[in-house]
Amino acid sequence: MPRLNLRELSYGLVLILTLFGVAYTSYFKQPILGYWALLAPAIAVICIGAGWQRADNKNARFQLIWTQALHWLAFLVVMGLMLLPSVQRILNVSAGGLAILTLLALGTFTAGVQVLSWQVCLLGLVMALGVPAIAWVEESALLFVLIVGTTLGIAVLAWRHWHERHTDNADHPVAGDS
Repeated sequence: MPRLNLRELSYGLVLILTLFGVAYTSYFKQPILGYWALLAPAIAVICIGAGWQRADNKNARFQLIWTQALHWLAFLVVMGLMLLPSVQRILNVSAGGLAILTLLALGTFTAGVQVLSWQVCLLGLVMALGVPAIAWVEESALLFVLIVGTTLGIAVLAWRHWHERHTDNADHPVAGDS
């Protein structure tokens, strides 16, 4: 049975945590700045991990860490601004939650571009696609969680099936192949 690697699990975990945060905010109608303040650095760590092998020396790795830290600090500041009471009087909590998800999606996608990681870019795109989906199902957060959970479950099973087939083919070459 193939094992998921840590990087693949981290992408899925970030996506689930992001969707949970938006669902929580939308359902309970209260902002959770601390949650987002922890999630953004977690995404930064994933981005640093994604770009680490391309950073082939100490200076490149320092630059990778520094640029990701500044990148995500900027997004944290903007998220904090969006949760100020004066802004919250204009944006309702649901709209604020969707705006924060949009910011996280943009931040994740652009960080993926910076570290040249298609996986991080894809994570950002999936987050962005979650914005209209969440707006559509905002009133039924439980239904949304069930749909996302089912979709993720199917995706994991499909990936495992593909990976098992690929691994079996690599372990047992076709007769006549050298």
